[in-house]
Amino acid sequence: QVQLVESGGGLVQAGGSLRLSCAASEGIFGRNFMNWYRQGPGEQRELVARILADGRVTYADSMEGRLTISRDDAKNAVYLQMNSLKPEDTAVYRCNGDVVTPSGWGDYWGQGIQVTVSS
Repeated sequence: QVQLVESGGGLVQAGGSLRLSCAASEGIFGRNFMNWYRQGPGEQRELVARILADGRVTYADSMEGRLTISRDDAKNAVYLQMNSLKPEDTAVYRCNGDVVTPSGWGDYWGQGIQVTVSS
């Protein structure tokens, strides 16, 4: 069973930075896409960053200029560098992407990781 495992979350002061990581346990991660979503308290899930297999990236307007998504295909991983964090960035962040294994193609999600930004 493919797992996406996130790390790097935690508590940070406003203005600080965090780097989230997400690695797939097997298969080829991100054959087509890799995403980072977030969901704050009482809010809907929001796509904050996407990177395609060809390297094209898109970011949510709410975090434009403060995010960098990157991928390391050798490590089967995707990263999210977040800078100038604000209290309103507090949320559970989850990675998502497609994984190809000998069994076929699937769309997988990480378990989510808490990011808390204090004022």
